[in-house]
Amino acid sequence: MDREMILADFQACTGIDNIAEAITLLELNNWDLVAAINGVIPQENGILQSNFSSEASQANMYGPPSQSEAADAAAGGTAPPPSSSSSSTSPPSSSTSAFCPVNSSSPRHIVERQSRMLNFRVEYRQRSVELVLEEGSTVGQIKQILQTELGVPVSKMQLKGWKSGDVSDSTVLRSLHLPKNISLYVLTPDIAPAASTSKNSALPDSLNQNFLLVISHREAQRDYNLNFPGTKTIQEVKRNISDLTNIPVRHQQWEGWPASASDDSMTLAVSGISYPCHHLSVCRRSSPANTQEPTEECGDVHMISDSEGDDFEDASEFGVDDSEMFGMGSSTCRKSPMMPENSENEADALLHFTAEFSSRYGETHPMFFIGSLEAASQEAFYGKARDRKLLAIYLHNDDSVLSNVFCSQMMCADSIVSYLSQNFITWAWDVTKEANKARLLTMCTRHFGSVVTQTIRTYKTDQFPLLLIVMGKRTSNEVLNVIQGNTTVDELMMRLMGAMEIFTAQQQEDIKDEDEREARETVKREQDEAYRLSLEADRKKREAQEREEAEQVRLERMRKEQEEEKEAIRLSLEQALPPEPEEESGEQISKLRIRTPSGEFLERRFLGICKLHVLFDFVASKGYPFDEFKLLTTFPRRNITQLDPGSTLLEAKLFPQETLFLEAKE
Repeated sequence: MDREMILADFQACTGIDNIAEAITLLELNNWDLVAAINGVIPQENGILQSNFSSEASQANMYGPPSQSEAADAAAGGTAPPPSSSSSSTSPPSSSTSAFCPVNSSSPRHIVERQSRMLNFRVEYRQRSVELVLEEGSTVGQIKQILQTELGVPVSKMQLKGWKSGDVSDSTVLRSLHLPKNISLYVLTPDIAPAASTSKNSALPDSLNQNFLLVISHREAQRDYNLNFPGTKTIQEVKRNISDLTNIPVRHQQWEGWPASASDDSMTLAVSGISYPCHHLSVCRRSSPANTQEPTEECGDVHMISDSEGDDFEDASEFGVDDSEMFGMGSSTCRKSPMMPENSENEADALLHFTAEFSSRYGETHPMFFIGSLEAASQEAFYGKARDRKLLAIYLHNDDSVLSNVFCSQMMCADSIVSYLSQNFITWAWDVTKEANKARLLTMCTRHFGSVVTQTIRTYKTDQFPLLLIVMGKRTSNEVLNVIQGNTTVDELMMRLMGAMEIFTAQQQEDIKDEDEREARETVKREQDEAYRLSLEADRKKREAQEREEAEQVRLERMRKEQEEEKEAIRLSLEQALPPEPEEESGEQISKLRIRTPSGEFLERRFLGICKLHVLFDFVASKGYPFDEFKLLTTFPRRNITQLDPGSTLLEAKLFPQETLFLEAKE
């Protein structure tokens, strides 16, 4: 079954006349008709089964259903009691359905409905709370849980972020038609942040506070309510605004910063701005667009969206008078062209286009990319695969009778604006003037090729405006669809969704390829890092080995020098010794026998009048220096080295003969 038939059946069974809301509910259930109907019909009435189709087709043979019968079918078969105050009827549908009406005599299969679980993420100052509740719960129950988690009384708690605006505590979540994942935030205006007792202690507290900056973009006539921590610098705020408005920081002209905020490197906490809310305005220097600075008061913070990108606001249904249908609006709408002719700067031309579009059709319109077509293509196609989007090129022509209708009813419909903002980069150009049209064709030829250029040339003026849906590919950019001005909101939404399905399939392939490429690069980086660390370890090991070898060489050299020095001393002592006397010389001779630590004996004759130092020199000349060894007698045990070296052998009682032994000093 195609989607148009599913949409018609869903509207007929549920009584939902708003097409955008019906598409939203079907999208939430992946276009499963039975699941979508079960999600709308109240829980206590049961669940419709898909085998109603045969019975419904028989009922259609007898003509359109009555109002009560259609309501009976939409409610699941059982009408509420007459005393019930709830609505028991639905407006009759203009189209027949395969699921309603249901013959009252036909058997109805009613089973208990399983409640859908909703995931909530609630932000409060620096805290975040995750909640999971059934859709049958109320807003008050959420506040009760938050009171326990955050310690904030329910009476002083404001739960913000609902798509439908403020809701009461008794509101049932199912009635809000929420997506599965919702982001909310808590405001406590009656609870001031804890004040510090001194100026020095107040600064850390202000750094932990969140500041709400209400920034008015004067050219686009749009307000941005942005929530920043106190640690954010003014320079970072300006860069974020550059991303939103496409105004480079150096071209931004600001109003509203306090005099103390003279340095862009200052944090918001010390800049002197008002807490918790501060108003600023920004515009491009020497901008050609003349817009009035908005004077709206600070509203609720709406940085956090409560949707995942697939729920739409209700599309407005406007009546169109004859003058609007044929492009003959009031003269105030045609004071200036949508885009000046022969504008040198594309960004300035698009600023003028945005301002003029807002003045003609209101502030609710797609966020037009301010910059060249090349920059828009870069933004849409050449980021990371997960961040890529489709490029929607809107071509406006004031000479077409369809322009006013298309802009006011299609381009300004809430559902279209929401869908384009979430999934597309929207770039616009005015081809009313021939010079601007020629410039556009040149840009299209350069970026998309001559085929797209020739396609645009074939469209006549009364077929404008055009909406080109472009998808970026690896080697080239492909135009998926060209939507003409003679369309409806529903058809436009269907074609946008069809293009999105094609893009999503291609994006998943690109994400897979990108992840594989990043995985390969990560492995390569890890291998390169491991190789580098291995080389570094080898280098350090080699250096340590070289240092060790050098130390060994140095020690060996010192040892040799010491040995050479000792040998030189030994030789000098040996040469300085007096000659050994003969036994038959007739003088008093002392014969000494010295036992070394190795067990060898040294024997020599000395004159009795020789000094002890001669004995010591003799022992040192044999390799036993006086400062390392001591010379001892056997019995009685005496340490000769402790005696006066100037005394004679006779005085030391080492005459006529004596046996001594050497012992190393401790």
